[in-house]
Amino acid sequence: MYARRVAPTLLMMGLLASGLAAQGIVVDEGRFVVSFDGQIAGTEEFTILRAGLGPNDAIIAEAVVILMKDGQRQEVAPLLKAAPPDGIATCFPYLTLCYTVDVTGPEAVELRLHRGRAGRRYEAVVYSEIGEERWEFPVRPGTRVLERDVAHQYYFLRDAPEGSIIHTLEPRSRTWVNLEAGPWTEEEVRLGQGPIQARRVEFFSGDDRRIVWFDRVLGRVLRVAVPATGYVAERTDLVW
Repeated sequence: MYARRVAPTLLMMGLLASGLAAQGIVVDEGRFVVSFDGQIAGTEEFTILRAGLGPNDAIIAEAVVILMKDGQRQEVAPLLKAAPPDGIATCFPYLTLCYTVDVTGPEAVELRLHRGRAGRRYEAVVYSEIGEERWEFPVRPGTRVLERDVAHQYYFLRDAPEGSIIHTLEPRSRTWVNLEAGPWTEEEVRLGQGPIQARRVEFFSGDDRRIVWFDRVLGRVLRVAVPATGYVAERTDLVW
């Protein structure tokens, strides 16, 4: 276990200083129950805000994901500041933090993401038990952050048209993936006793498939499934 902790993160301190974290309109907030291969493993509680005006206009998305992994509790706390309305990770102005994630328990890590001075690369600083690492991602138009085993961030793919390519970063796994949006289909999703009219779409890249059900009216994420890992996240706050 490494000892370094930053609380609150520099990103959150910047949001507090600008007033963005204390103001704004709640776009969506709620709770998912998370399972792997049909076995309940934890929860995700999240909030997505639209905050600020003019040049300060921003989407702020944060969550706490609690999972049991190999009998140990893991807590993942991602915080994203992105461009509205689609949550694009512009990281502007350059050198400004636009994404952080803190993980405690198994795979403990702290990650800070910003855009490099030249503007052509995302730069990440990672602190873990092996020390400090730095690595880079290429900047591509319309890039979204999709953290592994985090459901609410798929909200920012809600308007992707069929056949479009979405450039995504998975910061903790140090990868970027170009996902293609498949056809949208209308389905009824049953959460608890209540049915909700939904739109289902599959995002894929080779064998990498992510299936997402969105609320047809409001665009809220209702369910996310990743067949390769057995991951399923399903809303529980909409159950009645």
